[in-house]
Amino acid sequence: MNIRPATEADEAALRELLEEFAAEIPEPPGFVLDSWDEAWGALRENMANGALFIAEDDQGAIGLAVAKAERAGRWHIEAVHVRPRARRQGVATALLRACAQDARAAGVTYVSLEVLSTNQVARTVWQRLGFQEVELLLAQPLDAFESRLAEVPLGPSRAATHIQTDDSVSVERAIAQFVPRLEAPNVRAAANGWIRISDPVTDADRNAQGRLARELSERLGAVAVALAIEAESVVRFRLYERGRMVDEYLSVPTFYGEISKGDELALAANPTLVARLTGADREQVRRIARTAPTLAELPPAGELYDQIARLMGLEP
Repeated sequence: MNIRPATEADEAALRELLEEFAAEIPEPPGFVLDSWDEAWGALRENMANGALFIAEDDQGAIGLAVAKAERAGRWHIEAVHVRPRARRQGVATALLRACAQDARAAGVTYVSLEVLSTNQVARTVWQRLGFQEVELLLAQPLDAFESRLAEVPLGPSRAATHIQTDDSVSVERAIAQFVPRLEAPNVRAAANGWIRISDPVTDADRNAQGRLARELSERLGAVAVALAIEAESVVRFRLYERGRMVDEYLSVPTFYGEISKGDELALAANPTLVARLTGADREQVRRIARTAPTLAELPPAGELYDQIARLMGLEP
């Protein structure tokens, strides 16, 4: 194997190698490759001011590495490609070592590169060589972007946590020890066998509400329900038994983005569990706590919230 600086006489071999590279690692939709004339002009510039090395064996060119002089003190690795027949033989390492030597001679102190998020093999290699993520490039189709911009802004959330007990002293003690500290906990006297707790912290933080419900359920050995309207749009409840979440419901499972079909199904209410733990009528649970693909197919969030609360015997 021979590693040497590429010259203009290598144009045909370089073009072939780069076309192989582009075919193997295609650009994402919406990213257009330069024409060969544009690419060749950039390669010639790298020959003069950066690094462009080619690797050869007895059968011809087997790989290349390109580094661009990005700015004072930094070079950017534009591409590294080795043909399949020559891989796992140290060719890429030899090419990069040659680039690094030229960079050192040019006074470079920092090296950067880009890698597609879908190219897991390359990402693993670069991370093994010490490269760290310092910037994240995000992209999406313009149609999707405009659609998101046209959406109605999300509204505020409100939540209430219900614990199946009349032991208000133990509930107050548990709330006092809960972290994060609640700002202004409103603990309502027991009604229908449930104590209701609301607070600005649990209104705004779904995870904090879940932790509170789980901790109350575990400490008191009781059933707890974390019920909320999120973003003034969807209704969610999580059902806990002795500290373990046993059911979760979200009225529009894909409200926050696409999810797998399995996860979507998991966010439907379990009528049998809800009936057993709260005393609700199973058929009423099936009828009221249903899911839908869009908000328009369900009652307004406030109305649905009240219906579900009353269904379980909770104070709305």
